[in-house]
Amino acid sequence: MTSILNLRHLHPQKVEESEHDYHVRATTEVSPAACAHCQSRQIIKHTPYEVLIRDLPVHGKRVGIYLDRQRYRCKSCGKTFTADIPEVDDRRNMTRRLVKWIGEQAVKRPFLHVAEECGVDRQTVTLIFSNYVGELEKKVRFEAPQMMGIDEIHIIRKPRCVIGNIERNTIVEMLPNRNKTTVATYLTRLPGREKVRYVAMDMWTPYRDACQTVLPQATIVVDKFHVLRMANGAVEAVRKAHRASLTAPQRRGLMHDRFVMLKRPGDLTDREKLLLDGWTANYPLLGEAYRAKEAFYGFYECRTKADAQRYYQAWEDSLSDRVAPAFKDITSAFRNWGPLILTYFDHRITNAFSESMNNLIRLMNRLGRGYSFDALRAKVLFTDRAQVRRPKFERKVTVGDVYMDRMTSFQTTRPRREFTGSTEPMLNYGVDIATLTRLLESGEL
Repeated sequence: MTSILNLRHLHPQKVEESEHDYHVRATTEVSPAACAHCQSRQIIKHTPYEVLIRDLPVHGKRVGIYLDRQRYRCKSCGKTFTADIPEVDDRRNMTRRLVKWIGEQAVKRPFLHVAEECGVDRQTVTLIFSNYVGELEKKVRFEAPQMMGIDEIHIIRKPRCVIGNIERNTIVEMLPNRNKTTVATYLTRLPGREKVRYVAMDMWTPYRDACQTVLPQATIVVDKFHVLRMANGAVEAVRKAHRASLTAPQRRGLMHDRFVMLKRPGDLTDREKLLLDGWTANYPLLGEAYRAKEAFYGFYECRTKADAQRYYQAWEDSLSDRVAPAFKDITSAFRNWGPLILTYFDHRITNAFSESMNNLIRLMNRLGRGYSFDALRAKVLFTDRAQVRRPKFERKVTVGDVYMDRMTSFQTTRPRREFTGSTEPMLNYGVDIATLTRLLESGEL
């Protein structure tokens, strides 16, 4: 009977088992030496009361411990109290190990599943999870990336900022919004921010302003995929403009075939090439927009910044008056962000993994079915098995090694190198996207 609890200060007396639960009647010998309020030793027993204490599930069943808690009254201050039981969290009427288990499980699994498994309500799990994450925040510190990626994702009704480590393909932070104050505050508090050498970002002014203010040593590079995305957007704009003049069957065809116009020529199948030829021949403006889009892709194939600058200017000059309005986002971007776009040709850094990162966050949010932003952030950042760690380098020291010299037969010492135990914390580079995805797909998260 003792083994069902394995708690030093709680002694089971009777166990009743039902289909889903264990009901354990227990006693305790813990008694106070002094008043919990004034520390007076003049205490007497007061009326006991029964309390239900939740514990860890056993054999797939929920566990409830029924305990008569002895109350005490202090003669000096007149207040009543109960003796603290080391294994019990009196605020929640749970064992401390259950509180810890709920916090750990809530990072990996939906709150509702955890609540059902241990027999508490979802709100209790949410509160314990919040406290658990608060403790993790104090312990877990991700290294400042030398190559930082800043992107955004629209989730839970508003855009959020996501910080990544480009070298490691990891997520290091999710911020509740994308305004300058929030981003600058995060960067200011980032330990080791002076190590950040490059920042790849999209063309969002608050990101640029925050980085230029807080990370003056870092080189900002506009992510090329955000620029290329605008070229695809231009073709989409022309396609949508044509829809009004088409018949219903033509509109359906243009809708289903739109991905053909977003592909590169080398990626098209024979059938897709025929479809593309048909659309561009029948709708010359659409064909012109497609060719302008493909020509713009050549911009990022230039070898030097000077070549790229000349290439872009020639491309812009080649746009006809009919198609130029569709590409106004690109031409405006180069007027406002040109130097930072061209910086790519000095430092070919991209935030290419951000699409995978954002898709993963969206998937976790769908699986969570109603997570708050704080809960989603914690599940993304604090999944322990997905964090990328590396121990600190341990310095070798020279120590004496006694040995017998064969020539002289005398004992002497020679230097020997050995590792010393490092007291520095292990490096943590953030949450690996591939590992987190695998855990989700396997149902482990």
